[in-house]
Amino acid sequence: MAATVTSSATTGKTWDGGNEPMGASYGKMMMWFFIVSDALTFSGFLAAYGFSRFKFIETWPIADEVFNHFPFMHGVDAPMYYVAFMTFILIFSSVTMVLAVDAGHQLKKTKVAVYMALTIVGGFIFLGSQAWEWKNFIKGEYGAIETKGGAILQFVKQGEDGSYERVKLADFAAHIETDRINNTRSHGIWFEDAAALPSFTVEEIAKGLEAHPEVLIRTEVIKDKHKTVLSREESLVRIKDAQYVVEGANLIRNEYGHKLFANFFFFITGFHGFHVFSGVMINIIIFLNVLLGTYERRKSYEMVEKVGLYWHFVDLVWVFVFTFFYLV
Repeated sequence: MAATVTSSATTGKTWDGGNEPMGASYGKMMMWFFIVSDALTFSGFLAAYGFSRFKFIETWPIADEVFNHFPFMHGVDAPMYYVAFMTFILIFSSVTMVLAVDAGHQLKKTKVAVYMALTIVGGFIFLGSQAWEWKNFIKGEYGAIETKGGAILQFVKQGEDGSYERVKLADFAAHIETDRINNTRSHGIWFEDAAALPSFTVEEIAKGLEAHPEVLIRTEVIKDKHKTVLSREESLVRIKDAQYVVEGANLIRNEYGHKLFANFFFFITGFHGFHVFSGVMINIIIFLNVLLGTYERRKSYEMVEKVGLYWHFVDLVWVFVFTFFYLV
């Protein structure tokens, strides 16, 4: 009885992509896989931020009041100016990266080095700007009070034009002699290291509010795109609920409003800043290889193109972070 032999062979090949599927090298494909996976990570973070913001929309900080500083312009209200500058620098660095990739296609070593250097400088400027912004956000400028229920109370006074402007705690707080000692190791309390004490006590703020009739309390509740300002009588009653003096922002308290805003700000902008820092370090390595002529000898500047993909991704992510945190 003869055996029947079945063959599945075909005259053509099922896959003929070789090592370059869709015309892309293995390295480029892996970079695209990383970018897609990282994009999903950032999407999850921003989606969580969006859900939290709209859940607490009535008490969410107003970005124009939070990010209104500019270097060497102390006391000048410049909402979003510095953030716009940071964004311009990062987008411009993306342009120089495009020019570096184009020069690499033309095997022009000097132009690649120049444009890579400009990209690196742009990345450092952005990182320095972000560090300066974090410093101002953490330090704060005006200060506020947190009530027993966790609400944030700010202080304002009415200007000549009828609008309300923020008042610093130092401008009206009373001075009461106390023997406050911060529980830190530097004071010999080796077993405890508490957070730094605020500049003023709740009692000093309450006494100062009573002594300055022009100062009013502004709650974190937003109505008609403005935070609610209490009357003088309501302010004196509300100050009795004060429990903590809040200066600046951290992961526990936030003088600008809801503490989740600070949590998301530190995490998302910090995560993006880590990506920018990583990109700058990688760009420096590629820049040094360009100077050494590594890619000139290979007759290929594909590595510049690979890091360019990553850098463009970092820039694109910042556009979404900028939109979510600062514009919307």
